[in-house]
Amino acid sequence: MKHKKDLLLEIGTEELPPKSLKLLSEHLAQSIEQGLQKIELNHGEIKTFATPRRLAVLIKGLQSEQSDRTIERRGPALSAAYDPQGKPTNVCEGFARSCGVQVQDLKTIKTDKGEWIFCEIHQKGKSVSELIPDIITQALSTLPIPKPMRWGNHTTEFIRPVHWVVLIYGKDIIPADILGNKTSNKTFGHRFLYPKALTITSPASYEKLLETKAFIIPDFIKRREEIKKQIIECAKKISAEAIIEEDLLNEVTGIVEWPKALLCQFGSEFLTVPAEALIAAMRDHQKSFSLINHAKQLMPYFITISNIQSAEQKQLIHGYERVMRARLADASFFYREDQKQKLEDRLEKTKHVVQQAKLGSLYDKTERLSKLTASIAEKQQADIKKAERSGWLAKCDLMTQMVNEFPELQGIMGSYYAKNDGEPPEVVSALKEQYQPAFSGDQIPRSTLGCCLALADRLDNLVGAFGINQIPTGDKDPFGLRRAALGIVRIILEKKLPLNLPELLQKTVSGFKNPLPNDLVISQVHGFIIERLRAWYQDQGVSADVLHAVLARQSDDLLDIDTRIKAVTQFRSLEAAKSLAAAHKRVNNILKQANYTNNASVNMTLLESDAEKLLATLIEEKKNSVVPLFEAAKYQQGLSELASLREPVDQFFETVMVMVEEENIRKNRMALLSQLRDLFLHVADISLLQM
Repeated sequence: MKHKKDLLLEIGTEELPPKSLKLLSEHLAQSIEQGLQKIELNHGEIKTFATPRRLAVLIKGLQSEQSDRTIERRGPALSAAYDPQGKPTNVCEGFARSCGVQVQDLKTIKTDKGEWIFCEIHQKGKSVSELIPDIITQALSTLPIPKPMRWGNHTTEFIRPVHWVVLIYGKDIIPADILGNKTSNKTFGHRFLYPKALTITSPASYEKLLETKAFIIPDFIKRREEIKKQIIECAKKISAEAIIEEDLLNEVTGIVEWPKALLCQFGSEFLTVPAEALIAAMRDHQKSFSLINHAKQLMPYFITISNIQSAEQKQLIHGYERVMRARLADASFFYREDQKQKLEDRLEKTKHVVQQAKLGSLYDKTERLSKLTASIAEKQQADIKKAERSGWLAKCDLMTQMVNEFPELQGIMGSYYAKNDGEPPEVVSALKEQYQPAFSGDQIPRSTLGCCLALADRLDNLVGAFGINQIPTGDKDPFGLRRAALGIVRIILEKKLPLNLPELLQKTVSGFKNPLPNDLVISQVHGFIIERLRAWYQDQGVSADVLHAVLARQSDDLLDIDTRIKAVTQFRSLEAAKSLAAAHKRVNNILKQANYTNNASVNMTLLESDAEKLLATLIEEKKNSVVPLFEAAKYQQGLSELASLREPVDQFFETVMVMVEEENIRKNRMALLSQLRDLFLHVADISLLQM
């Protein structure tokens, strides 16, 4: 009789990498679940636990053993299994042995392809204790561990040394050797607050036992929410708002087991350093959360998350403040030292920094950026000299001590130093905005010059990488080219910049001193950007067939594409759209089968029926009214007018035979249909709409 009990696995380790803790936990649970599905062991909810010193999985209601199974194996054809005298052949005997039965136990089956021998093999289901160790071992071996390590005399490898392994089913220990450790029901508490062994009496008691006895909140999500709650409460004490970045919150959750938020201070003299630099120092070096006031100004406070509770809390806070003071002093020193040299004076150093071996130095890139930014700015009626200046200064802050310490501040620090040097406000803004958008959902540059520089930087990156055949494949995109392409799409569309994509790419290519090895660079980068455009629109809920219809006619001007997509989306919702799309497909098929490629005018004297005369008249009228609208990019208005052709088009196909024997009449009717099609093709190929 099969029973259902809970199963608990806990891997106790040295401190795990905090940034990957959540991923490791989720991956372990998913792999175990897949293993259970494969061997057909039913179970209930799977719950994960993850702290710096443990990965645990609780499986509720796990079936105690597999169901018995009968497997049918088909063997050789009957004619090959027995000779003419009816004796089993070697083939037949070999098949029986492979099934673990006697020849007389084999059976015969008839199919539409002949007769075959087969064997029914009865397999008794195995128990959880027999199956689960192998499933766990396999799951652990598939964890995303970039650099596994060995420890002591062990030959096993894992992300960190393993000190204990808990494996219990119900109240019973499942004996196994996992990662060099014998399984037990003993876990260990907080390293400092309760460094003792605890006995787990049942899987269901695991979480409560650790929380009430061992000073551990094992649930990652619960611990994260507790940390967030404590941070908010601490900030309220001084009427402040905490800057809670999701990545930092997850990382801190992966560092502590029993969180205690502490409100600390630093000297207000450090506030003369740019806020971004102070926030980076607090975040990167001390894993602490910064605080701002109601005016969004940085305050001389920070919140750190301790992993211990101490009666000497003031002394603990003093220790954190002392360490933070040293970190902020470093940032202050870097800032003062960087300001002793003008930003433009660092340009010479970029000549000695290789951007990419095949693409030249950082100075070469800067030179290209200056020219390309100016070219884009000219099309936007922006100040060309300031655009050139922005390009020249764009990468100079990479040579500063502050950016060397905090790479994520590139651009930001450049803007501060440019302002200190007396550069024009437009140049200062452009330097700060050049890397926007930096991630999904990030804002795009606000200033026109910032958009020009951001576009130039991304275009140069794309063309350079594709030009030396460093093209993203699969999930690999080390240069962030997909993000760069999406940034180009967003900047052009959201800022409504009328730019021709092939012209931009040609201008970018011409900026490289040496010919790029890839002759197809322009077409490939163009296609790559269009693919990002497709993905972006689909994320916005635009139908794939609308995209297909528009891009079949226009893929050079992204802003114009956007206008067409909105027009076709609106047209698609009209009652007439389905009929006209179907008619358009029919027209395409007729002209294609007839290999008709002429642009001949319609001879009105050859029109016979009222339906074709009416359609011809209406097409001429629509040419005069909608073509000017299309030329003015008023696609939505033009398509709405063309929707009135639905009934005349339907009537034409109901009453008129196009492919008649008389050549003049046939060609004249095809010319009529060609003109009808051309009217819609001013906007999109509506035959591609899936209605």
